[in-house]
Amino acid sequence: MFTDIGKLVVIAGLVTAVIGLLLMVSDKTGSLNGLNWFGHLPLDFKIEKENFRLYFPMGSSIALSLLLSMIFYLFNKFIR
Repeated sequence: MFTDIGKLVVIAGLVTAVIGLLLMVSDKTGSLNGLNWFGHLPLDFKIEKENFRLYFPMGSSIALSLLLSMIFYLFNKFIR
């Protein structure tokens, strides 16, 4: 049982480290050039009034959910 938890912790740490390195490298240019599309997808609603601002990123949430679902599916299929 503990070996399964250990594998999961190591894989989660490696994934976190890789994502962190990618964000550090892309941030050297002054902006996250690879992530400019995120938050500007169709179904990302932005309403700005004089004293009111609403941002509802439904399209980005759906894209992120699909990506994470695929990653977890592949993880479950090939790791177990």
